[in-house]
Amino acid sequence: MTGALPDPFDLDGPSFTALLRQVAPGALPAAVEGAAMVDHVEGTTIVALTYGAGVVIAGDRRATAGNVISKRDMRKVFEADSWSAMGISGAAGPAMEMAKVFATELEHYEKVEGGPLSLEGKANKLAQMVRANLPLAMQGLVVVPLFAGFDPRDQIARIYEFDAAGGRYEEKRFATSGSGGRDARGSMKARYREDLDAGGAVDTVIEALWDAADEDSATGGPDLVRGIYPLVAVIDAEGYRELPDSVVAERVESVIADRRR
Repeated sequence: MTGALPDPFDLDGPSFTALLRQVAPGALPAAVEGAAMVDHVEGTTIVALTYGAGVVIAGDRRATAGNVISKRDMRKVFEADSWSAMGISGAAGPAMEMAKVFATELEHYEKVEGGPLSLEGKANKLAQMVRANLPLAMQGLVVVPLFAGFDPRDQIARIYEFDAAGGRYEEKRFATSGSGGRDARGSMKARYREDLDAGGAVDTVIEALWDAADEDSATGGPDLVRGIYPLVAVIDAEGYRELPDSVVAERVESVIADRRR
């Protein structure tokens, strides 16, 4: 193990990717330059919305491959650490791998440094990872995540959007990504209020995903027959927690009842 652990004052020490590059470069995923575009699964749509005490992030469950529904219960929201989450859209394979590596990076940093990275620092790290994916993005394997979290130091929730080149943009109220993002954004723009509580925020993101599914064929709405509902997570002063399907189902039924009226 000599030389395997970073020097305490090495600036690259807190980076798990840098450690792998040093001791096991073959374990890192690499883009194949000049490779042809390959068929792949796409994940859509994700939304995030802040409210007074925290932030809600949610995603539909449908994945597509061209005009074919390839998966009906895909996970698009991943816990990054106890105070943050990453939602994925775009090429599903690279996106899920990025989410797992990102969570490992944050855990590694906390163990090496003895404390968690700031919320803005986490967003910056994710931006670096998205930028590193640019060679694959140029081949069509684009990954465009959403990052949402609660900063226990400042007691405030934040949302960060990204572009395929690694650009990072903070959004104060709500953000969307994926093929149904435009329709979901319009829905939340119409329903957003400054005085939303957690329940109201959950209802708003569910309605936004419903509206996106109504307009975008790649976005899946709630599947009442199979019991498949959007994955919804709340992050506040108590940390990250996913709502059970039973709770989301009740919210969906409430939204359906309101729309019938």
